[in-house]
Amino acid sequence: MEAITYNHAGQPLTGWLARPKGTPRAAVIVFPTIANYAPPVERRARMLADLGYLAMVADFYGEPVESFEASFPLAEKLRANVDHYRGRLAAAIATLRRVPDAADLPMFGIGYCMGGQAVLEAARDGQHLLAAVSFHGTLATAKPAEAGAVKPRILVCHGDADPLVPREQVLEFWDEMDRAGANWHFHSYSGVRHGFTDPGSDARGIAAIGYNASADRQSWAAMISLFDEILG
Repeated sequence: MEAITYNHAGQPLTGWLARPKGTPRAAVIVFPTIANYAPPVERRARMLADLGYLAMVADFYGEPVESFEASFPLAEKLRANVDHYRGRLAAAIATLRRVPDAADLPMFGIGYCMGGQAVLEAARDGQHLLAAVSFHGTLATAKPAEAGAVKPRILVCHGDADPLVPREQVLEFWDEMDRAGANWHFHSYSGVRHGFTDPGSDARGIAAIGYNASADRQSWAAMISLFDEILG
């Protein structure tokens, strides 16, 4: 992984780039979990590079996250102002676009947990991505998408037993995307909890989260299929 330094609102940040062998098919900005840069999201960036994508893991905080518990106040502070938060996400996207190998490449965005919510906020903000893919991300927002604002195709991969995203929030999200005129797909996996793509979820001992191998495979395959369709 290659360090890429950038800045937002005076905060130094570091993205981590995974390069494919040969010419990249497209660029992918990867928004991490609330724990920021960590082995599970690094693994996803490497998987994307193995498939021919130039992938960069974004930096939410610009400082070390000492523990899973320590990430919560950092996330709360970052998301307190939605415009500031979206600016942080836009800075990561702009940084990947400036990487020489990313010049003129199609660009996608994906995210996990908080990153799943982040990629949807970037879509609501009108970022020019071809697709925005959320894996077990929350769906609520302080600033719903305006009509015509959502540029990327949306794919949400959601665990139906995720207590952090109750069904009422799901329906509100569907209505929001319809009002915005978005092109959206929503995959819901029955009995599946939050964090279903991370094999380490079960070890956390938190009832709300759990790994599900089938949902992990199916959601990844859905993302790759969407990318292939868009790229032709």
